[in-house]
Amino acid sequence: MKETAFIWDLDGTLLDSYEAILSGIEETFAQFSIPYDKEKVREFILRYSVQDLLEQVAEERNLDAEVLNQVRAQSLAEKNTQVVLMPGVREVLAWADQAGIQQFVYTHKGDNAFAILRDLGLESYFKEILTSQSGFARKPSPEAATYLLDKYELDSENTYYIGDRTLDVEFAQNSGLQSINFLESSYEGNQRIQALADVPHIFED
Repeated sequence: MKETAFIWDLDGTLLDSYEAILSGIEETFAQFSIPYDKEKVREFILRYSVQDLLEQVAEERNLDAEVLNQVRAQSLAEKNTQVVLMPGVREVLAWADQAGIQQFVYTHKGDNAFAILRDLGLESYFKEILTSQSGFARKPSPEAATYLLDKYELDSENTYYIGDRTLDVEFAQNSGLQSINFLESSYEGNQRIQALADVPHIFED
């Protein structure tokens, strides 16, 4: 196997955290008397991002998006115990580790990601973890990927961004990376999986 690298998304990919995220948004909306429709919010953040949601709501209601995000981040940090692993996470990370695959994280989650990965005993699998507070332009900008490719001398053709949303495929495509995703995509570099247990099969000779 050529020198392969995985860059992982977190929410919806390694972490089953959407219920905690939605709960944090609901509490934040309640604090500012903003109507909350769980299914509409879920649909929006899966298609775009939590950041986009907060910016849109702030603009509509003449609020400060930064303040909204601070309240939400605090609420979410209190829900770390509600975050559980997606099925097969420990097995696939251990398999990749044994196969000599370098592993990284790039997530729009804040630095709360470090505490969650530490609490779940996963932090040691990753050479570097990039969050929304690492200072890179948000996905689908290739900025974070360029940084990792350059720093670790990764081969883009053998580096895979693994995620669960169209935004993640777009990030891989813009970055010249391969993509492994839970969704179908017209991007020829994307391979769809039904579960994380499918990942090792992609690399069988």
